[in-house]
Amino acid sequence: MSKPIDAKDRRAIAPVICYPPETLPAYDAAFYGGLSDGAEVVDQITVTPREGGVIAANAGQLWRVSCPEGSQVGDMNVWNAHDLTERFFSGKTRALHGTHVDIGDRLWSSLPHLSMMATIVEDSLSWYGYDDFGGGVHDVIGTRCDPYTHYWLEGGQYHHCCHSNLSRALASYTGMDVKEAELLVHDVMNVFMCTGFSHDTHQYFMKASPARQGDYITFFAEMDVLVGLSVCPGGDCGSTHSSDQAQCYPLLIEVLQPTSAALGDWTPPAKNGYDRTHGLSG
Repeated sequence: MSKPIDAKDRRAIAPVICYPPETLPAYDAAFYGGLSDGAEVVDQITVTPREGGVIAANAGQLWRVSCPEGSQVGDMNVWNAHDLTERFFSGKTRALHGTHVDIGDRLWSSLPHLSMMATIVEDSLSWYGYDDFGGGVHDVIGTRCDPYTHYWLEGGQYHHCCHSNLSRALASYTGMDVKEAELLVHDVMNVFMCTGFSHDTHQYFMKASPARQGDYITFFAEMDVLVGLSVCPGGDCGSTHSSDQAQCYPLLIEVLQPTSAALGDWTPPAKNGYDRTHGLSG
């Protein structure tokens, strides 16, 4: 079909930001930036290569994901510790903050809640920004590698995709059957992963993570949460994933308790105020 005569004009229409963030709860840099000062580690787990782990963080605590040995990508899930059906909503987090998240951005929960689950307060990779390929770090666009996609693309039964790692980890932590736990695994925040969309075909791409030994990202729990993390079988995701080919390193999750002075009079944020009537009365 031929182009319309006004094709150039249609393409030239300026874009409009869908969700202007100015009216979201403000990020208080002085408060959030001081939470790590004097904070003590109260719990931690090391998640081994091509496996998953789950740890709890209470409202008012921090959790930090770090690379203790080398560059490694992790796929992270977050659940409300008291209601696992309320979970991290990567799509709305992406719509509110962008394709990749950084200090000051929030992790938002699924509908019908849309509550603040966590706030990013530290990121040793903030310097990266966006590269010439359009790649950035800590994406909320990837869905997690999974054995179902692997089956269609490569065949076989591969059990160490991030989806399976998270399913096993949640099942182990809660005592659920793995098939029950799988239904609660959701689209992830890809911690340390460097991704974007290609300029020509607009396909989702990955490239070697810029993370190195000692890099970290820290979150402040705005509610009681369970944090699930898969050590991606792709390692730094510079060449492959969903296989045993890449060099993989462990990831460390630490839960930290800020000092009472740092927390001050902080209280968990209010829940979403929508009445859920959806225009129907009674």
